[in-house]
Amino acid sequence: MRLSAWRVALRIARRDALRAKGRSALVVAMVALPVLGVTGADVVFRSAELDPAERIVRTMGHSDAEIRLIERGSIVLQAPDPEESFDLTGVEDAKPANGQPTYTPEQRRSLDTAPVDLVGQLLPAGATLVPLRQGPYTPTSTAEGLLSVQTVEADLADPVWQGRINVVGGRAPSAAHEVAATRDFLDRSGLKLGDRTSPRGLEATPFTITAVAEYPGDLRATGLIARPGGLVDQLMKLPGADRGMGRSEVGETTRWLVKLPAGAVIDWPKVTELNKYGFTVASRAVLLDPPARSEVPLYAQKGQDSDGTRYFDRTSIVILATVMGMALLEIVLLAGPAFAVGARRSRRQLGLLAAGGGNRADVRAVVLGGGVVLGVTGAALGLALGVGLVALLRTRAENYSGERFGHFDLQPVDLLGVLGIGLVTGLLAAVVPAVQASRQDVVAALTGRDSLKPPSRKLALLGLLMLAGGAALALLGATSGFGNRSTAVLGGSMIAELGMVALTPYLVGLFGRIGRWLPLGPRLALRDSVRHRGRTAPAVAAVMAAVAGSVAVGIYTASSDEQNRREYVAAAPANAVTLSSGWGAAADGKLLPQLRGAVETNIPDLGPRADVQKVGLKGDCDPMHGNCGYVGTKMPPERRCPLFEKDSDSIPYAESLRLRKEDARCKDNSSYWVNPFSAVVAADATLLHNLFGVTDQAADQALAAGKAVVFDPRYVKDGKLIVSVTEPQAPESSQSGPLHEAPSREITVDAVLVTTVTPTAGQAVMSPDTAHRLGLGTSDAGSVWLPARAPSDGAEQKAAGAIEKLADGTRFAVERGFQSDHDLISLGLTAFAALVALGAAGIATGLAAADSQRDLTTLAAVGAAPRIRRSLSGFQCGVIAAMGTLLGVVAGVVPAVALRKVEGVAVSYPGMPPEEAADRSVVVFPWLNVGVTVIVLPLLAVALATLLTRSRISLLRRSG
Repeated sequence: MRLSAWRVALRIARRDALRAKGRSALVVAMVALPVLGVTGADVVFRSAELDPAERIVRTMGHSDAEIRLIERGSIVLQAPDPEESFDLTGVEDAKPANGQPTYTPEQRRSLDTAPVDLVGQLLPAGATLVPLRQGPYTPTSTAEGLLSVQTVEADLADPVWQGRINVVGGRAPSAAHEVAATRDFLDRSGLKLGDRTSPRGLEATPFTITAVAEYPGDLRATGLIARPGGLVDQLMKLPGADRGMGRSEVGETTRWLVKLPAGAVIDWPKVTELNKYGFTVASRAVLLDPPARSEVPLYAQKGQDSDGTRYFDRTSIVILATVMGMALLEIVLLAGPAFAVGARRSRRQLGLLAAGGGNRADVRAVVLGGGVVLGVTGAALGLALGVGLVALLRTRAENYSGERFGHFDLQPVDLLGVLGIGLVTGLLAAVVPAVQASRQDVVAALTGRDSLKPPSRKLALLGLLMLAGGAALALLGATSGFGNRSTAVLGGSMIAELGMVALTPYLVGLFGRIGRWLPLGPRLALRDSVRHRGRTAPAVAAVMAAVAGSVAVGIYTASSDEQNRREYVAAAPANAVTLSSGWGAAADGKLLPQLRGAVETNIPDLGPRADVQKVGLKGDCDPMHGNCGYVGTKMPPERRCPLFEKDSDSIPYAESLRLRKEDARCKDNSSYWVNPFSAVVAADATLLHNLFGVTDQAADQALAAGKAVVFDPRYVKDGKLIVSVTEPQAPESSQSGPLHEAPSREITVDAVLVTTVTPTAGQAVMSPDTAHRLGLGTSDAGSVWLPARAPSDGAEQKAAGAIEKLADGTRFAVERGFQSDHDLISLGLTAFAALVALGAAGIATGLAAADSQRDLTTLAAVGAAPRIRRSLSGFQCGVIAAMGTLLGVVAGVVPAVALRKVEGVAVSYPGMPPEEAADRSVVVFPWLNVGVTVIVLPLLAVALATLLTRSRISLLRRSG
């Protein structure tokens, strides 16, 4: 067609769109909605993606480099940006010679020189080091209790920190006992500027909060920032703070920001030089002008190795692509009936166009022009709304993502692509009505008569082949990895649904055969729908698309729930209430009396309380500040899987696969428990009942007699249990040389095997006296109650709130069995599908009512009651809804099953074929939701259409 012809077609389409404002608004809204979502996601993604200059400021503020000591005496290979990747060769990997390790000159110098002195010697003359000293996580006082915070020292008045740590409120600390606090700490603690907070152990010298600080790259950080020398040294002097620090950099200065003199830079050769001494370097000059890949030793060492997982084969990408693709297809199918309505109501105008010399291409252009006009309008509206909403909600989006945007980034190419999505969506929705309009008989269009044609058998056969082929492609692509999984699942699902759309006209004819057994009203409605397949098929396809989406998500969520239900492992007997000191401010157990009081005050009728003690090493150790050693259980040597022993690295890969598949010790090597307590706990017989559901008196007697109670037969041999004791890592091990493995020993204790109601492989209970007799220590760890009835949700929430006020990091739970979080989602999706399906059926009913005016006039002329119009409209709407619902149930199965298979492949184990992994995934059908959709939706459509249709019939003159 010529450009002038398209111009005329678009003018006609614009005029028709303005004339039918309601229908146009519906199409515009359907196109605008996905465009809005895609635009918002694109702008957020682009804005959150930092450019090199922004990334540099986020990493090192306004300094020239950030240097970090990984390990003294080590050798580092790094990417230009060490946050991307680096590889470490530790001092323990040095090759021995004459029984002694052989170090390079750089390694020896790194071992013999203090880190701060060494880095000063290696940097250009005149360089200034700004220490970035990180202290331990420590509990600090809040308005009502304690909260664990990360402690850091930095002079926030120095501009070098701007961009890495920003002061967003108040003033930077200027005195010894002043700190800046992050917004997250202030929100959770109930404190404000000017209030005081005291880290545990430093209650005599509280700190005044003078500033609100934020890490632009981590808005959820909970921390206190003090002046250099004002906090970390005091924390490190507290009793037990230095025990078990291991290789951690906590307390020791191992990171610096570097300010260089004018004209000096840290280039790539200087970075590789520092790597030889165990330092990683993020240099401003290198990040702005990175070296060629061939000049990076790390890349040369790794070569072309990859993890073997292509981007588009990742499970999340497959699911996201399938959902987005199917959503766009559903929008096309849902918008189709609206264009069909427009084409049917404009058929006389289109007939005049054809009678005046226009060819079929001209008629198609007018209808397609409607798709262009409404598609572009919807895309432009969605684009504007998407950009505007992101700009309006930018702060909330940043807080939700946990980091600040670099800048508000609008990419023209991306936005043009989004506009293209809207245009293509509108065009695709108008294609079928345009083709139908171009094929109508001119005389029939001018007189208002229909030219009825039987359904095409070739189209039906093509649809059947597409349905079978698409289903096979999606399922085979999901399980066997045939081609690209994302393309296979998405393409197969779309082909199958389009095949169902192609089958719809033929299937509508088959539905018509049941009309002989229906009463007059439904029979007339069904035969009218069959006779006018041109308007019925798009409406049925639209209902099918809405129901298919709902059914697909319903099957997917129901299957996920069923799999999670089968894999769910209870932490305790039903109704049990567990409280553990956890990892935060209450980790040392000192707050447990108050925490127990909070539980018992808010939850009535808890029954006897079982207090739990953790079995560990004797001595004073603060678990918040380091590794305090570990006490666990071990299987007898002959029952252990060789793959998990110390020398497992020497086992060839093929042999490891064979062991995983054939060796019973490796196939069933589970050593887990779900309750929040350690491997070895000390308690009395009440705990056996409350936590493990043991009611055997013999177990109580054995515990009182000094024996350990064990629940897994693999751990007991000849009435004995092996208890493994691992000493804490020496704090000086990382200061002077290689890191040696912490020493460990084994203790044998008498044991008895009992049966429990909850899986607790590898866990054991002994009395406190037994633990002390073995030379071990005990510390308060928590409590367990077992009430006769489950506490109410309100009581549980009150107790959780009281506990949260006292300390963070605790673990409090009520065992209620498996709880699905998808019930509301399934209900919401079913309701949404019903709403969309009713809308599509309503559009088709309106079109049918307009087309049926002459038939209704004839009925009125032969004496039909006025209510016949209402009943006929109701049954027309119900017939369309029923046919679309049944086909939608079938169409929704393919993508749901395919995605479940993809998830099954994603959790495959070494040596397991993808097909076997896919077969392990559970697929169930939510029969109740499907039944409600199939039965209730058509009935609701009948009722609404009957109530909303006028009874009065306007008599028309019969023509011809």
